[in-house]
Amino acid sequence: MNIKKFLNSIKYTLLKDKRIALIKLDGIILETSQFPIASSIIDAFYDAKKQGIKAVVFRINSPGGTVGASQEIYEAIKTIQKDGIKVIASFGDVAASGGVYAGVAADKIVSAPGTVTGSIGVIIKSSVMKDLYKKIGVKPEVVKSGKYKDILSNAKYLSGEERQILQEMIDNTYEQFVKVIATERNMEIKDVKKFADGRIFTGLQAKELGLIDEIGSLKTAINLAVEMLEIKGEPQIIDITPKKSFMQKITGISTNKLFKSIGISELPMGIPLWLMEEL
Repeated sequence: MNIKKFLNSIKYTLLKDKRIALIKLDGIILETSQFPIASSIIDAFYDAKKQGIKAVVFRINSPGGTVGASQEIYEAIKTIQKDGIKVIASFGDVAASGGVYAGVAADKIVSAPGTVTGSIGVIIKSSVMKDLYKKIGVKPEVVKSGKYKDILSNAKYLSGEERQILQEMIDNTYEQFVKVIATERNMEIKDVKKFADGRIFTGLQAKELGLIDEIGSLKTAINLAVEMLEIKGEPQIIDITPKKSFMQKITGISTNKLFKSIGISELPMGIPLWLMEEL
């Protein structure tokens, strides 16, 4: 055997049990062909599992995103935990709404004292331009298969029935959100609902509410992983954060900044988001 390869194999063996994966989520949580954010994060978790890494620090810096994408990241974390992999969430500048949903799947949650978190809720919004269209002489024509197919069309106001349909969907999704938090944080649903009203709060406030476990930094989260794995000495941090998408590379900015730069405040239009930033 080549001496260099032999020495490298010994080094790998010695470091194997000291490896901790670092996965960073930065920006809006969604899944499109141009911005496959959720799937890339999910692939990173499964990559950690494939490499035999026993702990992942999940760094979240996100204002939220679409319902399905947030839920899929949550499910990926729960799946790898079944194989004994520990996951520690580290809340960055912002970890709100869908960021909270994904984060509560972790075994432990660490947040900076000033992290902006919370915003637990669901929202749908659409800008009605009916009066503007009338003023400039635009009259939209609609052909649809069912009476509610254009429920979020910006060419009309919601009817009472349409508003009720959307409210029921929002309420159902909200209940899913609350139930997950209650389950993962070992809380009563009624207690979660006391603060799950869309408000935002700091990391310190989140600690008082029972939403996070410890106040600290990314380093604190790494130290927690070290304790869980009973690592002796310095850990080996393996950054397996997904590479930026082509669109992110050519713009050089995160997805939420990109959307703002091109004037999009509601993306995708009409899809319920855990949190949609206002311009």
